[in-house]
Amino acid sequence: SFDMALSSILTEAEIAAGLQSCQAADTFDYKTFFVKVGLNSKSKDQLAKVFEIFDQDRSGFIEEEELKLFLKNFSASARTLTDAETKAFLAAGDSDGDGKIGVDGKTALMKR
Repeated sequence: SFDMALSSILTEAEIAAGLQSCQAADTFDYKTFFVKVGLNSKSKDQLAKVFEIFDQDRSGFIEEEELKLFLKNFSASARTLTDAETKAFLAAGDSDGDGKIGVDGKTALMKR
């Protein structure tokens, strides 16, 4: 399962802190979230692994539909992102405007 893969990179405490920072609708801020879960301090290899987990259809890109379910990768009980949150997240990582996030955009996103 996805949870298993993420838990090899992040601690439960980190995941809980991240999810807690955005429990209410429209409070998700990817920068805050990445800092809370400690993703901004991970290695490139670890970030690539995380990217693979989010890229559920293995297309090499994270599409809007996958972003919407972003928090569910961390916990099955987490909420889906609102449209506004999803679009803001997508815009931040979509470096070439094709409506999805490639690996390059993802790494840039997490290291900001």
